[in-house]
Amino acid sequence: MLAYFRPSERSAYLNTLWLFAAGMIGRFASAYADALDFPRTGEVLFAVFTIVISIAVVRLCGFALFRLLLPLVRQRTPRIVEDLVITAAYAVLALVHLRSAGLELGGILATSAVVTAVLAFAMQDTLGNVLGGLALQLDNSIRVGDWIKVDDTVGRVTDIRWRFTSVETRNWETVVIPNSLLMKGRFQVLGKREGAPLRWRRWIHFQVDPGVPPARVIAAAESAIRESEIANVAAEPRPNCVLLGFEQGNLHFALRYFLTDLANDDPTDSAVRVHLYTAFQRIGIRLAEPQETIHLVQEDEAHAEAVRKRDLQRRLVAVRGVDLFSSLSEEERAALVERLQYAPFARGDVMTRQGNSSHWLYIVVTGSADIVHEQDNGTRVTVGKVEAGGFFGEMGLLTGAPRTATVIASSDVECYRLDKESFQGLLTTRPQIAEEISRIVAARQQDSEAADAAASSAAGRRDAHVDLLKRIRAFFSLGG
Repeated sequence: MLAYFRPSERSAYLNTLWLFAAGMIGRFASAYADALDFPRTGEVLFAVFTIVISIAVVRLCGFALFRLLLPLVRQRTPRIVEDLVITAAYAVLALVHLRSAGLELGGILATSAVVTAVLAFAMQDTLGNVLGGLALQLDNSIRVGDWIKVDDTVGRVTDIRWRFTSVETRNWETVVIPNSLLMKGRFQVLGKREGAPLRWRRWIHFQVDPGVPPARVIAAAESAIRESEIANVAAEPRPNCVLLGFEQGNLHFALRYFLTDLANDDPTDSAVRVHLYTAFQRIGIRLAEPQETIHLVQEDEAHAEAVRKRDLQRRLVAVRGVDLFSSLSEEERAALVERLQYAPFARGDVMTRQGNSSHWLYIVVTGSADIVHEQDNGTRVTVGKVEAGGFFGEMGLLTGAPRTATVIASSDVECYRLDKESFQGLLTTRPQIAEEISRIVAARQQDSEAADAAASSAAGRRDAHVDLLKRIRAFFSLGG
């Protein structure tokens, strides 16, 4: 039955059965010696082979208990406990046989105690390893199959023996670590957390030119890994990217993901790097590299020009979505986008504050922001939201009026902003733009403030338009 349920250990069971069979044959030989009138030989053979049979029986009983019965009731004990119990049974068996042979056990035990003390002092390192192996298995500090790190050695535990623990590394090396070293020093069990599946966090470091906003890099990196099916990359906990610092003028990032198969760390790291690289290539983000040769400098200049053209096109698309500039010609829009300034915000940043006087118009390219009204009692009321493609701050740009609300980034936001000086050059070239813009802004204000149909009448819009036009001309010192 043992050989049937534990086929991998069949040889050990068969060897024990052969030992039992040899003992039985020896017993028959002792009986045959008695029959041939060799009583002394028969007694010796009987005593020796009785001990052999006893050893085999103890060993078979230990196998049956620890490798058959306890696993059937889902109670698995460390192998070292099995060895201890069987060894103790051997010791009891030896004492029983010595007693039956007529020897005085008291003197033997006293003598053995002295011998044991001498041996313990002489073999304290070996005993430390033995006791360390026993402690490691009894408290389940590490188990066979665990991945551990001891100093610079990382590998999977394949065996825990009396004296040492065997660890196989990814380099096909077997490292033998004395158990006393594991008990005295510190070791790490990798990828193991109570009640959680096997996971090990990996770090992929990379650097990006500071011309790319960190929020854009983080979003691109996380999206590239989360939306890709990469073997051995855990979906939960989700991969995330963090900005670690600034090194030699570059932004230092790390993408962190959790590995599910600890034997495939380097191949999985490589696959993650490939996905990051291709994702960055698609959206025009280039990993930072040292500029050490003329060839590289020339490549950088060509790349910078390509990035500039792509950015101008992005700005032009953003401006076309702003109805304030709908009356501008393509040439005027092209001149306007040259004057736009890039303005990124992180989640929670206050983009404008109520009551401040700042002559900026913001065009939101990505992300969203909350429009908040701060009341006199200090409370805040959210009155609106600005999404990607929207804009705010037009009254500050056109008339210098204080901000009527606070705008807070509800996510990472990318904006372009236009200041008074940049816009004034366009108005000076073509003053008629002020009249067209004032009409659009007046209509927007009337629509937003309308409580009924009368408030948005043509007459109301005309009066608001005239008043706003006067304020714009006065703010930009335009004649007429």
